[in-house]
Amino acid sequence: MIIKNTYFTSYFPLISIIFFSMSFAINVQIRVVDFLRDFGIYEGMLEFFTDGGIKLTIFFLLVLIFFMVIAALKLIADTMVQLSLLFFSKDAEGYTLNKIRVGSWIYLLASVVAMVTFKVIIVPLALFLLASLIYFIFFIYRVSDHLSVVNQIGLVCFHLFFWSGFLFTVAFAVLKLYNSFVKSLPII
Repeated sequence: MIIKNTYFTSYFPLISIIFFSMSFAINVQIRVVDFLRDFGIYEGMLEFFTDGGIKLTIFFLLVLIFFMVIAALKLIADTMVQLSLLFFSKDAEGYTLNKIRVGSWIYLLASVVAMVTFKVIIVPLALFLLASLIYFIFFIYRVSDHLSVVNQIGLVCFHLFFWSGFLFTVAFAVLKLYNSFVKSLPII
């Protein structure tokens, strides 16, 4: 039996965000605990909290942080998709949005695999990036019915320029923050 309800996949993005957040958080939590142990902070924390309590708290906070970051990226991506369709698509009724809704399966499958392969941080990250690339190709394929060749090129360039600029801006801000932090250290 095939479910024909258009809202069947509407919860997939939430599940995908939760799974990706958990896979990143588990790996980072292990690294944070190791870092705290190496610097002798963890033993001091054990005087006030249990081992499981510390790990669970760190895990919960990391899941929350990763959830917020991935959810923000999804919000930005959805806005850019709809904005690009406004600029380049001939479809005024929104049929293309229904056609690309099925693409949430891509992220769901990648997030399930990420939950299984969380031990190596590069695997969930690579899965997230691969799912994004596959979704972009799927998106271009599905909306191509409502786009001329020039509009397809414009849509691809719009997304490439936006995401390149976004990543460059974030990297620049992180680099500036890092440099100001390093300059503020009292190094003799």
